[in-house]
Amino acid sequence: MQTVLTYLTLLLTGMLLQAQNTIEVDMTGFGTDQGTVVVGLYDNKGSFLDSSKLAIDSKINNKKAHVTFDDIPDGIYAISCYHDENDNGKLDMFLGFYPKESYGTSNNAPARFGPPKWEDAKFEIKNGEIATFDIQL
Repeated sequence: MQTVLTYLTLLLTGMLLQAQNTIEVDMTGFGTDQGTVVVGLYDNKGSFLDSSKLAIDSKINNKKAHVTFDDIPDGIYAISCYHDENDNGKLDMFLGFYPKESYGTSNNAPARFGPPKWEDAKFEIKNGEIATFDIQL
């Protein structure tokens, strides 16, 4: 019986101590320090650029910003950010489809004839990694 309890204790401890990942995002290329930057972390293609799993707002200093996502489970993710210059909580668009405010994505995924694609922005993180992204807006 003691062997079974020891085994279960070790198993549960291992599950609780499973390494979580960290994602650090450095952003540059802001035209001004006005407003904030909104950074979204997405965990699937279907919600990419629509609804993020996590979102962080950050101040901009010297036309640079930094955010960190902690305790992220292993998986495939993508990052999107935009400069909310007027702090209205949304990416302002011109004619409904062209962004008026600067934006960027993980892997600096290009926006060719439309928004950046999940396939270009996605990345995998696992085993307690610290992933660092430099995004140019």
